[in-house]
Amino acid sequence: MPLLEVATGSTLGAVLGMRHALEPDHLAAVSTLVAEQRKSTRAMFLGVCWGLGHTAALVAVGVVLIGLRAQLSVRLADVFELGVALMLIALGTRAIRRAARQGPAGPTAMHQHGPVVHRHSGTPSHVHVGAWTLARRPLLVGIVHGLAGSGALTALVVATLPSTAARVTYMVLFGLGSTLGMAALSGLLGWPLARLGGHARTWRTVSLVVGCLSTLLGVVWGAPLVGRLFR
Repeated sequence: MPLLEVATGSTLGAVLGMRHALEPDHLAAVSTLVAEQRKSTRAMFLGVCWGLGHTAALVAVGVVLIGLRAQLSVRLADVFELGVALMLIALGTRAIRRAARQGPAGPTAMHQHGPVVHRHSGTPSHVHVGAWTLARRPLLVGIVHGLAGSGALTALVVATLPSTAARVTYMVLFGLGSTLGMAALSGLLGWPLARLGGHARTWRTVSLVVGCLSTLLGVVWGAPLVGRLFR
């Protein structure tokens, strides 16, 4: 019976993890990153990076809490949630700034030839470095989201699963389910964006809209948390 409970709980964890990837704050954060990509495979890779960071934070904090037989304090949980809100605002304003900087003609690159400095349309020459940087960014975004959700998930598995092994297994599979869900979602979002690669105005509009929505969600998300933390 314990083995059946572990198997059932683990399967449920993976399924719930996939659904977890569809929560509004996750969608907003990853959308600001995916909106910059012109390949659906690259967008999917960013979703995987988010999921790996998310899983690592969930499991790390969860194992510590389970080992100490403790729960995350309400105040610390609010701090982690506020971190998510601030991150959404930062990602949103970054997307807005990038859209404004691109102008109606799309992305521009600054070049210097001797004393002459000029701009022209096209992808920056250091995009290969930028690709590596973008891979780190969703990883860090996922870690922040994982920290924010670790307390509630740990409390759930402690209350419902019979052993430490079952609890850790559940959290790992929950995280992997989130990774698969976000990878699939990012790939789906990236596919139409890749088709719009040659339409600079549409690309700029998408980036601007996504940035505004992310910023708005961050403000709405964070306002009550600030009230609780600083009252």
